[in-house]
Amino acid sequence: MQFFTKPNFNFVGAMKFAFSLSGVAVLASLILLLVHGGPRWSIDFTGGSVLQVKFASSPGIAAVRQTLESKGYAGAQVTEFGATDEFLITLPAKKGAGGAEAATAAQRVLDDLRATYPNGQIDMRRSESVGPKVGGELRTAAINSVVVGLFLIAVYIWFRFVLRYGFAAILALFHDVILTLGIFSLLNLEVSLQIVAALLTIVGYSINDTIVVFDRIRENMKLRRKESYREVINRSINETLSRTILTSLTTFTVAVVLWIMGGPVIRDFAFAMSFGVFVGTYSSIFIASPLLVWWSDRQIDKKQAALEM
Repeated sequence: MQFFTKPNFNFVGAMKFAFSLSGVAVLASLILLLVHGGPRWSIDFTGGSVLQVKFASSPGIAAVRQTLESKGYAGAQVTEFGATDEFLITLPAKKGAGGAEAATAAQRVLDDLRATYPNGQIDMRRSESVGPKVGGELRTAAINSVVVGLFLIAVYIWFRFVLRYGFAAILALFHDVILTLGIFSLLNLEVSLQIVAALLTIVGYSINDTIVVFDRIRENMKLRRKESYREVINRSINETLSRTILTSLTTFTVAVVLWIMGGPVIRDFAFAMSFGVFVGTYSSIFIASPLLVWWSDRQIDKKQAALEM
């Protein structure tokens, strides 16, 4: 099935505008991350406890927060979890505390809530505890997994194509990851193990789209020797456009449905996937392949400058 019939859009012609737009978006994302001191890591990476509790009759989120403050739980965060009678309580880990101590603190919170609201019929739906040392190790491992993944992708593309293809692909992937982290920072959403999995999925998805276009560029370079480099790249993007849009639209639709209807547990993951698929498709079309044109123009300018010297 063809989504477009012989498309002939001038993607390379929009290169400067796309680079400027992406540059501003990446810079804004980096500033947001810098202002917030990096991503807002979940307890998976910082340590602490999370309790999901449900009241038979909700006292209101303000009352729950006031109760925890009066009991001395400094730094505790309370958010509604789906319904107004269900809450997610996050307790930061204390320095030097282990996972067992975090679990004990979570149980104390539950006991205090039941003592304060004896007729509240409070049910604990979920309880998770992570020690700060384990959280720090997980955070380091998560960052390393993304960095190593990007490096290995660059090496693979370098060997399969040439160096400039690897350079273009890595810049496009960096663009996708930074923008996703930036939107999470803007919306003050937590980066958990699920989100790291989403980031790695986005990287794999985006590079798959990019390699499809790169393969077509390589084929057309052999078949259309009379066309300029810009024409070959623009033609290649257009020839793979139908496949790119259909694949992205299918994945994006599923991710959006999960985001809207999947419930609070999976909502952030689905949002990361939805946004990541969108920016990944954009970067495959407007960033990765046009970067090859930029690289080529730069090499030509260098040669001309050398001849004029």
